Amino acid sequence: MDIKRSLVLLFSSYGCFLFGQEKTIDTIYVFDNQMNRVKLFHPVKTISAEEAGKNSSNLSELLRFQSQVYIKENGRGAVSSPSFRGTTAQQTAFVWNGININSNFLGQGDINNIALFGYDQIGIKAGGGSVIYGSGAIGGSIHLNNTLDFNKGFHGSLFSEAASFNTYNNFVKGSYSNDKFTFKVSGNHSISKNDYQVEVDKRKTYSNDNGQYYNTNINIATAYKIAPHHQISWISEFFNGQQHYPVHFGDLENKTKYETQNTRSLLSWDWSTIKFSNSFKTAYTEENFQYFGNINGAETSGGVGKNYILKNDFNYFLNSKWNVNIIGEFQINKGNGAGSSGIGNINRSAGSIAGLLRYFPTKDLRFEAGIKKDFVEDISSPVLLSFSGKWDIVKWYDAEFNFSRNFRAPSFNDLYWAQGGNMNLKPETSYQFELRNHFKIGDFKLSVTPYYMNIRDMIRWLRTPAGYYGASNTNRVETYGLESQLEFEKKLGKHILKSNLGYSYTKSTDLDIQKKLMYVPLHKFIGNIDYQYDFVKVYVQGMFNGLTYTDSNETKSDALDPYFVMNAGVSTTFFKNYTLGFKINNILNETYYTMLSYPLPKRNYSLTLNINF
Repeated sequence: MDIKRSLVLLFSSYGCFLFGQEKTIDTIYVFDNQMNRVKLFHPVKTISAEEAGKNSSNLSELLRFQSQVYIKENGRGAVSSPSFRGTTAQQTAFVWNGININSNFLGQGDINNIALFGYDQIGIKAGGGSVIYGSGAIGGSIHLNNTLDFNKGFHGSLFSEAASFNTYNNFVKGSYSNDKFTFKVSGNHSISKNDYQVEVDKRKTYSNDNGQYYNTNINIATAYKIAPHHQISWISEFFNGQQHYPVHFGDLENKTKYETQNTRSLLSWDWSTIKFSNSFKTAYTEENFQYFGNINGAETSGGVGKNYILKNDFNYFLNSKWNVNIIGEFQINKGNGAGSSGIGNINRSAGSIAGLLRYFPTKDLRFEAGIKKDFVEDISSPVLLSFSGKWDIVKWYDAEFNFSRNFRAPSFNDLYWAQGGNMNLKPETSYQFELRNHFKIGDFKLSVTPYYMNIRDMIRWLRTPAGYYGASNTNRVETYGLESQLEFEKKLGKHILKSNLGYSYTKSTDLDIQKKLMYVPLHKFIGNIDYQYDFVKVYVQGMFNGLTYTDSNETKSDALDPYFVMNAGVSTTFFKNYTLGFKINNILNETYYTMLSYPLPKRNYSLTLNINF
């Protein structure tokens, strides 16, 4: 196959059809049409729905054991946030089917208020990506992707789990498709009393009182081929959740809770030929949240955020070596804060135009250059840049390099909070460089990626002379480190062995005080080993986290001690469509924390049943 046809195949894989001599070939439709282009130049770790079942408690647990992202969790199922390469939660972009869904108010996403089930793939991309995915994509991005396929008839599945601490998790999915129409619907409900106890030392036992939670998530997606070159697609997600925040002093402390209701809806018109493709999207996202300072009292504070989004992605092949991609986006962001926030009705419009030029001089060498300008009302936004390349030098070695300038716009809380908001804030900006070395030797794959990042005008909330906390541009942060991953896969008859080992070294320094940033472990190691023989599967997971400071002064007495946690599971498939599984989490019964004062559970268990029909 010549270069042109190879490229057309790669770039058209996001759509539902490819035209070669006017004959339609059905493929999988991916709502995030940029993802396969991103993978040409950047490593993206993809976690399938099946792999997600190994860590089915919540999305926090999945990311903790199957990625090199550090997850801060205020107790199991409570407030949780990610840290890529020593950055903050606000510098991580959550992307739902190509749409940035970070909160208008906080500028980040709460991982445990994002469903684990309901997505066909979860992608994890380390490194900057603001040229394509916008504000917040500084440290990395987490992608929640759905797919649709054609000509598959009817399929359904049911997943049910019963676990320790009165935890129950149920997920059901059904789909139908023919040559022109496809439809998929799924629903997930999770609930847990979450009443675990941890013996901190011989004199003290921690009880996760008032830690219960529940959430419900519904996904609906459909697509229809209205003409040989045209398709209309629609997807919506509805989430409803409640978290009770753990207390430390029993009846002496007020019990609180947090409720949230989120809606996301995306309509897409895709037009594709052998020379060009165009994807026009309109989207609506809404977040509602309420905080109760007393679980039996009235709402203390809350807010409603709404986003109206128009986005167009035009991709054109000039010839077999040159490809141009133009992305335009316009948003209207609305917010209304209630209670103590003091945030009234806010309206902000934002737009952007981005251009990417890709050059493929040979089949083994490719380059991409990108430029983007954002126009955010009342905020002076920087020009963003990116430059990437990949070279398959020899059969066993290839190299990738990436340079980018990225940014984060101030959130509504940063700008408008009643006491402490600052309307003169500048966006955070960063410069980043990485070089990925990828080796393939027999059944082994090894990647080694050194990186460097410099962040300017970091937004921090600091105590003012008047005694309250206020937002200001203060910090300059320098981060550098190394990420490595070793993969192995071997199949011998009915025996299949897979392993994935990852190590990250991260040093993130506040240059103003020459101290390490809080909640950034210097070392993290993860390991996943899977073995399958015919209808039986066994897996083991391990995670090591090094010493982690919990303040800005490197106070060792308050730091989180290093820990190693291991999980294991076994499953067996019978009558072809029924799978029964058993899992043990924290086999070694380790006492460990990801957030000061909130230990995570010791040894616990779960039983799962999966039915396909």
